[in-house]
Amino acid sequence: MSGLLALVGGGEWSDGSDIAAHLLEASGGTEVVLLPTGSAYENPGKLVARAVDWFHGLGATVTEAPVLTRTDAMVQATADQLRTARFIYLAGTSPMHLRSVLKDSPVFDAICEAWTNGAVLAGTNAGADVLCDPMVDPRGGAFSVGLGVVSNIAVIPRSDEWSNDKIHRTVELAPSGLHLVSLPTATAILRAADGTWTSRGDATVNVYRDGKAVTLADLPS
Repeated sequence: MSGLLALVGGGEWSDGSDIAAHLLEASGGTEVVLLPTGSAYENPGKLVARAVDWFHGLGATVTEAPVLTRTDAMVQATADQLRTARFIYLAGTSPMHLRSVLKDSPVFDAICEAWTNGAVLAGTNAGADVLCDPMVDPRGGAFSVGLGVVSNIAVIPRSDEWSNDKIHRTVELAPSGLHLVSLPTATAILRAADGTWTSRGDATVNVYRDGKAVTLADLPS
């Protein structure tokens, strides 16, 4: 049975957010394996350090999976590390880079295998975006092919930083039948093993389908 899946809008490693603590508890462990791939060109070490500090405060350790390039995603030792992980976190700012690095790679196969076998799989910001198919291109709000851990769902991470006009344009561009989730910072949607979806965080999550507002209960399992 697959583990908990978390799509996080970003900014969850910040004061007042209990998302990380909730995911850590759900994993049943004290180690997080972090892929800073989405920030490969934006000081990924800084991203890792922030995660290390945050999870240290929760009594957990963070191990970096050094996957910044396509070549890194082909390393079998890294894939083996991820296959046995109980809590995997994808992070960064570029979903396009994340997709180009991970798609059809041993590392991504191992991530999916770990999740299928019960590990917690979380994506924040670009990590949340890329786990969907289609995914939202944050540069213009149009849609592109994602990694497809979940299908017929797309998210707008950090939607609180988007203008209403840009969100409206993305809603209009959404393919027929797609469930589009407006996902603010420090807010997450969680898919349980039975396929049900809930939200966590203080901000409001909005879901659209065919230009109309629907609810989390309408998301496909």
